[in-house]
Amino acid sequence: MPDEIKRIDYYYASVPDKPGEGARILGALRDAGVNLLGVSAFPHGARRSQLDLIPEDSATFTKAARAAGLKVSTKKSGFLIQGEDRPGAVADFAKRLAEAKINVTSVQVFCAGSGRYGGMLWVKPPDLPKAAKALGIA
Repeated sequence: MPDEIKRIDYYYASVPDKPGEGARILGALRDAGVNLLGVSAFPHGARRSQLDLIPEDSATFTKAARAAGLKVSTKKSGFLIQGEDRPGAVADFAKRLAEAKINVTSVQVFCAGSGRYGGMLWVKPPDLPKAAKALGIA
């Protein structure tokens, strides 16, 4: 099965870095029926964390985030990559972008079990159309 690459929307929020805050936010989104394709969180300043949220449906997500009192960024875009796990799967994407002279801003990829991998890849907003073309989804 070939790799799948698609454009995704994501949002980020700066949240208190304290026990239970992630559980509160993720629980509120779950209760509102939001399906997340990905989540990433990391320290961001004094007693704050940045929470990146990649919803399957942006409209449902933004409505639920507002209802939960979560202040999120404007919509950002990136790429979801998925496929059969193998050595060099991500290297192939990085090479395509490098050959197109596009810098990768951020990437998170993990083994998903059952011989599969999945991840997210971000480039600077002005590079999105060129990156989509380089990745074969233009």
